Amino acid sequence: MAASNTSNYTLRKAGKPFTADHRIWFERDGQPISPFHDIPLRAHDGEGSLNMVVEIPRWTNAKFEITRGERINPIGQNVKNGQLRFTNNCFPYRGYLWNYGAFPQTWEDPHHVHPDTGLPGDNDPLDVLDIGRAVGATGEVKTVKVLGILGLLDGGESDWKVIAIDLRDPVADKVNDIGDVEEHFPGLLDATRDFFRIYKIPDGEEPNEFALDGKFMNKRYALSVIASCQIAWKRLIFGTAGRGDISIENTTLAGTPGRIDPDDLNLPPNENLPPADVTPDEDWHFISRKELDLSTGWVSVDADE
Repeated sequence: MAASNTSNYTLRKAGKPFTADHRIWFERDGQPISPFHDIPLRAHDGEGSLNMVVEIPRWTNAKFEITRGERINPIGQNVKNGQLRFTNNCFPYRGYLWNYGAFPQTWEDPHHVHPDTGLPGDNDPLDVLDIGRAVGATGEVKTVKVLGILGLLDGGESDWKVIAIDLRDPVADKVNDIGDVEEHFPGLLDATRDFFRIYKIPDGEEPNEFALDGKFMNKRYALSVIASCQIAWKRLIFGTAGRGDISIENTTLAGTPGRIDPDDLNLPPNENLPPADVTPDEDWHFISRKELDLSTGWVSVDADE
């Protein structure tokens, strides 16, 4: 399956990276758009290809994300307790193991409890992990193929992690479901589950838990979660779901209460400034495997095939 070129998306950057003021806005054909609402979920390569917005490139630590509460949802770095967030290096994992991002036009509804997690959604676009070899860039729009999903339980919320692969990857044609991942990326699924289990421990938090006994569910299950999250987003964007602090401003979606005239936006000029002189914690954090007992209770990654 050939991948489409998404070069009609361009980025406008303001503020120095690694500062609270840094923002990355999206434009399509010169018009400002929301990466949350205006980029379509489905790509043009066929039924199985979806658009993914890269937030955090592989091997990096800065926790960039689509800002759900700001006008047209630029990407910024997450702030917690007044501090910019950088993910810990938990041995042997340095930064993120994949290109980490979100599916546009999806929403994990905090008013809906998923029957397989027993918890409500986390109020964000649905997370996606691109396991392809190429390192992405923050703000890049990739065309990916869905392979499976992991049900993370994080802070009393459902936080699904979709496993996908960039359609431009050399082995994309050979990896079509979750059972194919171990053959072509041996050890990656176990490492992925391990990472999400431990990565907040150095911050004094408890290990994360998982739905469905930590089992990676197959493509069909993943697509059902994605479809549910897109339906939830449609309720959000048409104003029939409580949106809380989420901005539903968009520039392309006719009939939605949040549609605005792009000329009403006054975005700053593109700056492309060098990053601020900020040094994140580069120390290795060592987690006791005996204490966590990670080897007990997990179901084989291909058990759902």
